[in-house]
Amino acid sequence: MSSNHINAQKKDISDKIIIAGDPVRVKNIAYNYLQDVIKINTIRYMLGYTGYYKNVRISILSHGMGIPSVSIYLTELIEFYNVKKIIRIGTCGSVLHNIQLNDIIIAIGACTDSNINRIRFNNYDFSAVANFKLVLDAYKISKKLNIPVHIGNVFTTDLFYQKDKKIINIIKEHRILGIEMETAGIYFLSSLYNIDSLSVCTVSDHIESGEKLSYKERESILNKSIQIVLETICK
Repeated sequence: MSSNHINAQKKDISDKIIIAGDPVRVKNIAYNYLQDVIKINTIRYMLGYTGYYKNVRISILSHGMGIPSVSIYLTELIEFYNVKKIIRIGTCGSVLHNIQLNDIIIAIGACTDSNINRIRFNNYDFSAVANFKLVLDAYKISKKLNIPVHIGNVFTTDLFYQKDKKIINIIKEHRILGIEMETAGIYFLSSLYNIDSLSVCTVSDHIESGEKLSYKERESILNKSIQIVLETICK
């Protein structure tokens, strides 16, 4: 049985899954890091694969951009495929001077300008936080691999092109590490369905300085965060 947006059979998807926005990124991770890979999804070209990493069966699926898109895939993964552990690997921007391009951020919590969580939480504020064990595991693994990471809040926005400079100043004042488009929605659904989730992002843009990585550079510099995520999801 498949869901509306995933044409895999239930047996083809592991209960441990990595998600990423870009289907090309998903394909590259699957074929460069996993063994015995099978393709599990092709609908809307949101590619998905299942394979083995160090003899642990995991799946990886693309989810598009923004909370509405990622919410569709997470809901179906949980309700139709009984996924229990989800880690997002992605990119983000930053406005802090102590954070540079290529730095890795482990999101312990997510602020947001989106109204989606409020709609689902009876118009109250919801604290969108990661699973503590996954945060701790990812931190320990980063230390073991000698990969520096930042741990703290990110800001999940509905607007990729943001013209309001006030929010940028607020983000900076409150030491928000990164700006991206999915984490708050992921953490909400994880709480709702009682599953474990984590978001790990590599800084690809510095909003104030204007520095940014090209598409090819973004794909090539994700190796360190991929290592952290793969080791973490297999624990």
